[in-house]
Amino acid sequence: MTGAGVTDPAEERPCFVAAVVVVILRGDRILAMRRSPMKDAAPGAWEAISGRIRPGEQPLEAAIREAREETGLTPRIDPDPIAAYQAKRKTDDMIVVAFRACSDSGDVTRSEEHDAHAWMTLEEFADACPFPLLVGATRRALTERG
Repeated sequence: MTGAGVTDPAEERPCFVAAVVVVILRGDRILAMRRSPMKDAAPGAWEAISGRIRPGEQPLEAAIREAREETGLTPRIDPDPIAAYQAKRKTDDMIVVAFRACSDSGDVTRSEEHDAHAWMTLEEFADACPFPLLVGATRRALTERG
């Protein structure tokens, strides 16, 4: 509020970080990545491929870029998102658009953002991942395949 009951427009305008998640499947397994202990947000957490959408970049373009950067794979990404949800990155609000992808072969080459990876079942991923909304999106990726 500025004075006399007048609200500053900047206070009303929500500010969100825009991000994507890519759930890469190989058969009935999910590619899980463990965040490096050097990361400032959620170090050591198991997750799927994720990253911010750059200015001017479409969510699908960001998903393709992040998948290549973080895994060295070129998975087939379904262009229709499987989920979108609000989350937090430390204190920042995020809007996350989740995509399903398939990678039938190839070795994972991790970036410095992750220090381990594993092909997990849904149950293993749900036990390892501390982000319930991501687990829900991953469940959808596996159960609602075309």
